[in-house]
Amino acid sequence: MSDYLVKALAYDGKVRAYAVRSTAMVQEAARRHDTWRTVTAALGRSLSAATMMGAMLKGEEKITVKIEADGPATPIIVDANATGEVRGYVSNPHVDPDRNKEGKLNVAEAVGRNGSLSVVKYLGLKDNFTGSVPLVSGELGEDFTYYFAKSEQTPTSVGLGVIIDKDESVAASGGFIIQLMPGITDDVIDEIENKLNAMEPISKLIQSGLTPEELLHTILGEENVRILDQMGVAFQCQCSKERISNAIMGLNEEDISAMIEEDGGAETQCHFCNEKYVFDKWELQEILDEKRAGNEPQ
Repeated sequence: MSDYLVKALAYDGKVRAYAVRSTAMVQEAARRHDTWRTVTAALGRSLSAATMMGAMLKGEEKITVKIEADGPATPIIVDANATGEVRGYVSNPHVDPDRNKEGKLNVAEAVGRNGSLSVVKYLGLKDNFTGSVPLVSGELGEDFTYYFAKSEQTPTSVGLGVIIDKDESVAASGGFIIQLMPGITDDVIDEIENKLNAMEPISKLIQSGLTPEELLHTILGEENVRILDQMGVAFQCQCSKERISNAIMGLNEEDISAMIEEDGGAETQCHFCNEKYVFDKWELQEILDEKRAGNEPQ
């Protein structure tokens, strides 16, 4: 089943909702970064949250989510845009602490409980919007919920989940964001809270076959939900050899010459996707010649 996200309104526009199935996306991230199961869960939850937050944007806008704490896996950095593309990485992929007291993957131990969650929004304005809150649990769902309440002043419930199979593959991943708009009544709030408290874990619902639409129906009631949009989502990095080439051209001539004469070439690796880019000395010489000719990238 392909990954996708839905945007919706509920209760006559008094609730804004997002839901995503991100199983293949998280599996691709785990493959690229060789993450161990608990880190896969932590990175997966972060990717799902950032994907839904990206869907709140428009046009060329994008966000960067950074989770920095005292756990061994952090920082976790995730970029997302308005078209469903997301990428991310962790500082230490090989972390797998003992299960927590409920017998589940101990994401909070890998992430840490003392730290911060920050979001930078690139909205095409002179100054970027930055919001930051302290972590409240390290499990990430509660932390994103707290971010929306404190930094964006929007009452929100965020559910995130990842299930890892016995063979270390991602069996299910996804999430939801439910936001309460001005004018909502206490009765509706109580109804939504009761459904959230009674529902099974988000990852189990996705693993059982629920689509993002059905997930929102479970939380909000099918009769109350109006789907506005659906879009595919995927782990997608924006790096390329051309971009790296432009970056090299931005160096001074002495540094490029040193790569050619002393190193005989250059190799770099993208943090976000682990893709390696190799330039032999002839390619570097072409870049240097182009730079000297005054054809630097704008």
